[in-house]
Order: sequence, then structure tokens, then C-alpha cells
Amino acid sequence: MKNLGLLATVKAKKGKESEVRNFLSNAVEAAKKENETLTWYSFQIDESTFGIFDTFENEHGRDAHLNGEIAKALMENASELLVEDPNIRKIEIISSK
Repeated sequence: MKNLGLLATVKAKKGKESEVRNFLSNAVEAAKKENETLTWYSFQIDESTFGIFDTFENEHGRDAHLNGEIAKALMENASELLVEDPNIRKIEIISSK
């Protein structure tokens, strides 16, 4: 059951929007390799704000994702691509379809 999640938002630096979009678009391939990541979505909110929403069955899976390839690559490129550090929040899923 998907009962835990992560909601992360990032704000791209001016002129870096397409690079952030491409990073997130390509990151789905790494997410597909994470057995404990049940669902993974990237999205765009406005011209420079992007996000990731993913779900997990348990805390172990969520922690594995937070310490995984996508998070490492994002943090390695954060100073070049982002206005500020990503806003990452652990969430509890109340209901889903």
C-alpha cells in the first residue's frame, strides 16, 4: 500500500528552466530502477517552479530514495541550476485511488 510519500519543489535559476525540466524528465529512468519507489512523478507548476511527488510502502523505501541517485544528482547540480535548496517534505498519504 502506498501510505508514505515525498513532495519536493525546486525553483530554477533564470535561464536554467529547460535544464531543470530536462533533468527531471530524465530522472524517471533512475526512479524506475528503485524497487521500493512505488510511483514517481515530476511536474511543472509555473515557468520556474518544478516538483517531484513519489510514494512508498514504508520508511525504508522512502529513506532509500532520499539517499539515492536522483537526490545525489540534484544536490550536486543545485548551486548551478536552482535559486535555493530543494524544499523536500515527507508526507503521509491519507487516501488514493
